Amino acid sequence: MNKIKKGDDVIVLSGKDKGRTGQVLSVLNNSKVVVENINIVKKHQKGNPNTGQESGIVEKEMPIHISNVLLLNPITNKGDKVGIKKLEDGTKVRYFKSNNEVVDI
Repeated sequence: MNKIKKGDDVIVLSGKDKGRTGQVLSVLNNSKVVVENINIVKKHQKGNPNTGQESGIVEKEMPIHISNVLLLNPITNKGDKVGIKKLEDGTKVRYFKSNNEVVDI
């Protein structure tokens, strides 16, 4: 079970976007995440007339390492460590380590 999933709100810990928050768009190979409006780069793109793709400079989000983000705790509005525990019925859930609140509902 991953500690960060698609759709989670996260806060960036290091890099040029330190302190900014965003929503996880995708998780790549359990080690990198793509976060909305974080780590934006300009990419030079070659045109393709067969698909109607124009050439030019395109801005896009690039992945950042999963260790550089923390899950955003909505109660404290700060980044928080996440743990995994089993409930009495045997299901695994994620929880915030600071206040033992369950992330998955």
